[in-house]
Amino acid sequence: MKARYFYIDNLRWVMILLVVSMHAAVTYSHLGSWYYMEDRPVGAVETGIFATYQVTLQSFFMGFLFFLAGFFVPAAYDKKGPGRFLRDRAFRLGLPLLLYMFVLQPVAVFCITLFHGERIFPDGFFSWYGRYLTHGRWLGGTGPLWFCEALLLFCVAYAGIRAVRGRAVAVPGTPTRPRVWLFIALIAVCTFLVRFPWPNGTSFYNLQFCYFSQYIFFFAAGTLAYRGDWLSRIPVRDGKFWGRVALVGLIVVWPLLIVAGGTDFHVYAGGAHWQSLAMAFWETTMGVSISLYLVTLFRERWDGQGPVAQFFSKNAFAVYVFHAPVLIALSRWMSPAGWPLLVMFLCLTLLSILVTFALSSLALRRLPVLKRIL
Repeated sequence: MKARYFYIDNLRWVMILLVVSMHAAVTYSHLGSWYYMEDRPVGAVETGIFATYQVTLQSFFMGFLFFLAGFFVPAAYDKKGPGRFLRDRAFRLGLPLLLYMFVLQPVAVFCITLFHGERIFPDGFFSWYGRYLTHGRWLGGTGPLWFCEALLLFCVAYAGIRAVRGRAVAVPGTPTRPRVWLFIALIAVCTFLVRFPWPNGTSFYNLQFCYFSQYIFFFAAGTLAYRGDWLSRIPVRDGKFWGRVALVGLIVVWPLLIVAGGTDFHVYAGGAHWQSLAMAFWETTMGVSISLYLVTLFRERWDGQGPVAQFFSKNAFAVYVFHAPVLIALSRWMSPAGWPLLVMFLCLTLLSILVTFALSSLALRRLPVLKRIL
C-alpha cells in the first residue's frame, strides 16, 4: 500500500467544493433543504437546469465521501486498535460536530437576519438560544456536520464488527462489471424500500435516511477497497466504461425518465410508484458509475499535489465545517443584486469558496483550539 494517496486527497477536496456548490444551488432553486432560500420565482428552464445539476450531484458526492472515508478506516483500526481508534474518531469527528451544534448552528441561523433584518428572534437571540439548548433543538442542529455524525456511527459499527469477528474479512479480487451491476441493484432496491417510510425530502434529526442505503454500502465498499487494493487495480478501461454509463444516464436516461414519469416530485420521492423505483436505480447507477470513473481519472491524471492542491487539501475540512454561515451571510448580502438566478448561483458558489478558504487559511487553522481538529 502507498504511504500517501494524493489523488484521494484531491478527490476529497473536490467533493467538498461540490458540497458548497450544492448548498448555493439550493439557495436559489428551492429544491432541497437549506437555512435560507431566496424569495424569487424560479422559471421552468432554471428549474430544469438546477434539478439536473442537483440530482446528479446528489447521486454521488456524499456517498463518494463516505467511500473515501471508509477506505482509510481499516488501516487506522489495525494501527491503533479498537480503543484508540474510537477515541481518535470521537476527537476528529465528535468535536467538530459539537462545535457546529452549539456554536455554528446558532451563528448560521443568526446570519439569516443579516443585512435585511428579518425578526426570527422576536424576544432576542439569547432567549432563542436558551430554548435551543433546553428544548433539545440542538440534537437536530448538525447542519452539514450530519456527515460527521453518520461517519462516527459507521466507525463505531465497524469497530464492533471487527471486535466480534476478531480479524479482518477476506476480500475478493477487483470487482468485475457484473459484480458492480449487482452492487448497484442491491443499493437501488434497498433505497426504494427505505423510501416507503422515509421518502425523499424527509429527515430525522437532520439525517436523511432516504440516502443512507447508498452511504452505508459505499462506506462498507471503501473498507473492502482498502483490503483488496481495489483503487490501484481498477483498469482504466473499466473507468472509461463507467464514465460512458454515467454520460448515457445523464443525457439519455434522465430526460426519458422525466418525460415518461412526469414532473410530480412526490412520485419520485418514494412509495409504490414505478417512478420511485426508477429514480432509485438511476441515482445508484449514476453514483457508482461516476465514482468509479473519478477514481481512475484522478489516479491516472492527478496523483500529485502542487502548492494550490496542497492548499485546498489542507483547508478542505475547515471549509466543510464553516461554509454554512459564510454562504448564508453572502447570499443575504447579494440578495439586492437581482441578477438572473443562475448567475447568482455561480457567483455565490465562487465567493463562498474564496471567502471560506481564506478564512480557514488566515484565521481558523491558526487558532490552537481549532488547528488540531481542522
